[in-house]
Amino acid sequence: MLDFLWPWAFTLLLLPLLVRLLPPASESLGAAIRAPFSARWQRLQGEGRVSASVSTLRVVGLFLAWVCIVTAIARPQWVGEPIELPNTGRDLMLSLDLSGSMQIRDMQVGNRTISRVEAVKAIASDFTERRVGDRVGLILFGSKAYVQAPLTFDTTTVTQFIREAQLGFAGEDTAIGDALGLAIKRLRDRPAASRVLILLTDGQDTASSVEPIEAAALAAQQNVKVYTIGISRNLGTTSARGGEVDEALLRAIAEATGGEYFRARDPKELQAIYGIIDQLEPVEQDASTFRPRRSLSYWAMLAGLLLGSLVLLTGGVLTGLTPRNVGATS
Repeated sequence: MLDFLWPWAFTLLLLPLLVRLLPPASESLGAAIRAPFSARWQRLQGEGRVSASVSTLRVVGLFLAWVCIVTAIARPQWVGEPIELPNTGRDLMLSLDLSGSMQIRDMQVGNRTISRVEAVKAIASDFTERRVGDRVGLILFGSKAYVQAPLTFDTTTVTQFIREAQLGFAGEDTAIGDALGLAIKRLRDRPAASRVLILLTDGQDTASSVEPIEAAALAAQQNVKVYTIGISRNLGTTSARGGEVDEALLRAIAEATGGEYFRARDPKELQAIYGIIDQLEPVEQDASTFRPRRSLSYWAMLAGLLLGSLVLLTGGVLTGLTPRNVGATS
């Protein structure tokens, strides 16, 4: 279906007519033309007829070019068939710790040991790929917290962002409270029953400007359910910054918001935790559709420019082919 974003632009089609209606500039009358020979007079009459035809063609052509340009200004769009968006799902923010301690290699996979961040990226990316029908967002935090991906149905892009995340993106410390506060800000305008945050960290809060417990209380007020995951092979393992997983804090955050705390000592447990969270019941939302749109403005503009150029070029050629010039060449 063809649609115009600025249909009012078609009022510009009247502009040439308004210019035409303007009073002409006064012109002084020149001397009368004398035609002493009838043959010469007939030739002049022929020139007038040809010139009038050429002029009419040029006016029509230039007006059509103007129509094309005005159409381009009106921003025509081709609107496709409606596509229905998923009508079930959650608004789920994933908040991942990228502090310096995440480089510790204590995650056992078979006969080899990998770093915590490698295990988290592999399992979290697999988790987001399966969230069909959910809006998923990504927050990365260390000394600071920032939104890497806003809530979106495009889980493929979120998954790619997780895989590309690198230690040092957000600093060496751990700002759990700031990450929680930022997630609340992003989720509070979504339907109350669908707000979910998964927060994963391997340390203690050492850099937040907002106390984590205060942020948890605000999350509870905003109906944001928080699932916390502490990742460390052994309880009490110190991080590169001298801390350890603060299980008491993570458990308190989860309990205050109606969520649950999980402890992941290896990738297999982390995978199982995400599997449990993956079982959350979807929340019904209003069905919505969107229609893909494709701009056609450049085609209309190109047609107007080509038509105008063609009129100017061919008009000059036709004007030159008058009976006088034809007779002169014969």
